[in-house]
Amino acid sequence: DPLPPPLPKKHLQRAESLPEQPRPQHCRGHPVPQASSILSNIPPGHEEGALSSIPPGDRSPWGPKKPLTKSQSLGEPVAWSSPQKSPLPSQVELTFGIADRDLGWLLESPAGGCEVVLGCQVGALSRLSARIQEELLGPEKHQRLLEMELRGKNWAALRVLEPEPCCESGDAWYFRVGFTLEQTQLVFAAKVPKPGCSSLGVQSSLGAHCSIQRLIGRFSDHLPRELVLPARPGEQSWSPSTEEPACPTTYPVVQVLISPEVPYQTLAGFVKGSHSLHRISPGHYERLACLLLLQLCMGLEHLQLQNMGHGDLCPENLLLVQCPCPSQSQQGKEAPLGLFLPRLLISSFFKVKDKQRPCSTSQEQDWTKGPAAPPSPEADELHVGILIYWILHVDISLENALGFRSNRLPEIPSLSIYSTGLKRLAMLLLHRDPSKRVSIKQARSILQVLLWGPRQELFARSKKTLRLLQSWVEVKRALLLLKFAENSVGVGASPGLEEWLCCQYFQEVTEHTLYQVTQALY
Repeated sequence: DPLPPPLPKKHLQRAESLPEQPRPQHCRGHPVPQASSILSNIPPGHEEGALSSIPPGDRSPWGPKKPLTKSQSLGEPVAWSSPQKSPLPSQVELTFGIADRDLGWLLESPAGGCEVVLGCQVGALSRLSARIQEELLGPEKHQRLLEMELRGKNWAALRVLEPEPCCESGDAWYFRVGFTLEQTQLVFAAKVPKPGCSSLGVQSSLGAHCSIQRLIGRFSDHLPRELVLPARPGEQSWSPSTEEPACPTTYPVVQVLISPEVPYQTLAGFVKGSHSLHRISPGHYERLACLLLLQLCMGLEHLQLQNMGHGDLCPENLLLVQCPCPSQSQQGKEAPLGLFLPRLLISSFFKVKDKQRPCSTSQEQDWTKGPAAPPSPEADELHVGILIYWILHVDISLENALGFRSNRLPEIPSLSIYSTGLKRLAMLLLHRDPSKRVSIKQARSILQVLLWGPRQELFARSKKTLRLLQSWVEVKRALLLLKFAENSVGVGASPGLEEWLCCQYFQEVTEHTLYQVTQALY
């Protein structure tokens, strides 16, 4: 056999592998990895796309190093090995049961264990948020099954549970109806639109969202005899049974929409009946107002992502629906008041504009960018600003608001820790200068900060920096997960709507967003 070739004339290092970069000493200053084939927070089938979207310099080198070959000297750079040849499988799920052999590769990587844990927290919040959403809305496959079962059905397949509407909005009446599926009695809402208020075409194309009314069935049929439609003031209530036509087909034919969410009240009715609650417990009421406004902004943001503006935001067309169960934060605290956080649904779409609105350019702007085209008088931002005053029982109209200077808007009494922030948000939404008005997306972020922080006292002793805000987010995420873990051991209720909204906030928020929001708010 021929002799092996001589070794290269280089100074050999004593190490048997490539030198590693120094491991980070603390969590701060190192971004949380948003995508890694090792972490389980990437949906199945999206691992390759998620990794390819990260710049090469930002990718976390958690994979094992490729063994050196004879043709390479120990000091030369070596490319990372392919996932197929890696001792650590690329699809290892990082859980408490992970093998120590696989976990060791992560702990010895330059990224260290800190970023691994932070990434796991984001993934855990994402999975927890999805589970709570399924509890609130029901599984998607169940909704599709209901749509198939209700296809082609009419009043004959439904049982009217109450002759009078359970709720009347500005554009429709709602009746509780029963439907039997596999020997199970289900309760739905039959929506009977008022004349001239049909919006089926727009509503069926919006896509699923927690703050948008869902439809699982539709048909046109005569009204049943037992239904009673409330009359306008000064008129008499009307029912098909009050008339005795010669032929049943002379009863009016109406379009009926079936929704799985049964409303019990409109936002108008809630605000009208909550004067005493606002006076007795202002902190609870104004926090409830923030949560309702947050749901509204999330629904409007969903519309604007499809280049749609609502154009007819009024409390009479915003429905309130009871959640399946009260949230953990409401157990024992709001029970004496007899009031739990409901879901808020946007239900009226007959004035929705399926086009690019003049104010949409400003909605896409960053907080620091310059002026844009002024919004139209029907901009959703202006209506949300008016709703803030209205929910807080301060009378104001859109015409008067546009006539005021920004510093002369009606005063909002300071009754709780939320009053000042709501007043500031209303001023930013109703500002006369279009370039200084905030968008619906920015209003949503402000409401989230009002609800879950960071509050202004965080910056009383420390200068506001991105590092401080990043540390705040990391600590609050960990504490939130600990809270869920502790509550899961007790006998309290399962996480509800407020916990779901909180999960979504800490799942998505970044220190850069917080810096911009707190600049505008404080």
